Amino acid sequence: MVIESIPKAVGFIYGLLAFAALAWLWYSGRFTRRRALPFLIVSALLGFLVFAPVFPYQLQMVVLGNAAALGSPLPMAIGGLLLFIVLALVLGRVICGQVCPAGAVQELMYLLPAKKRGRAESRVPVAVRAGVFVVFLAAGLGLSVNLLALIGLPAFFHLAVASASFFVFLGIVLLSATVYRPFCRYVCPYGALLAPAASKGLYRLLRTDACIGCRKCERACPTGEATPAAGLGECYLCGRCTEACPVDGALVYGRGK
Repeated sequence: MVIESIPKAVGFIYGLLAFAALAWLWYSGRFTRRRALPFLIVSALLGFLVFAPVFPYQLQMVVLGNAAALGSPLPMAIGGLLLFIVLALVLGRVICGQVCPAGAVQELMYLLPAKKRGRAESRVPVAVRAGVFVVFLAAGLGLSVNLLALIGLPAFFHLAVASASFFVFLGIVLLSATVYRPFCRYVCPYGALLAPAASKGLYRLLRTDACIGCRKCERACPTGEATPAAGLGECYLCGRCTEACPVDGALVYGRGK
């Protein structure tokens, strides 16, 4: 379904504009999950129409040195990926939350009325993803193996139903109806780079003195990052915690200490 005549730069430009709009919604206190829904839908559609901005696969192409698949020179692609890591360091993982098509399709699937499972502490998926990241680098740099193609990320968005790998990623997407973002949390190599940056984010979700300790935000968070001691590296800024909070001003997005 991907339309090859559409430049991949369209996805990058959308990524910048969507990131800016979502960051402004958070900063101004206007972010809601209802307002985020159009971004999720557009991001998912761009994945199928342009296959961009699918940041984990762009990182894969950089590792393999495949400028043709990137649609841009390697230095430009590297610069773009580094830019969003810097933005995560400042504003958190907005790019993962609603902009990346791979994350968007999983977030949309999780909205389906199915029993939710796997709300474990974030340390377990982080450890798994770190191991996968090492394999990802070894496969790409040492063996020139496209690990994400084996998992079926490009086949899924290209609707290559004749490929067995299409059904691998389709299974991951279907699993995300009950397990929150399995690809993002356990596999995504770009997420492995964004999470440490976001954990040091200049702007983040903060508890204020208005918090009454009801723990509704903690029960609503699908990644375990709403606890007071959480580092927020695995916070996707989905808005479930702020939506569940019963006290205005108890949980806000602002500049951390």
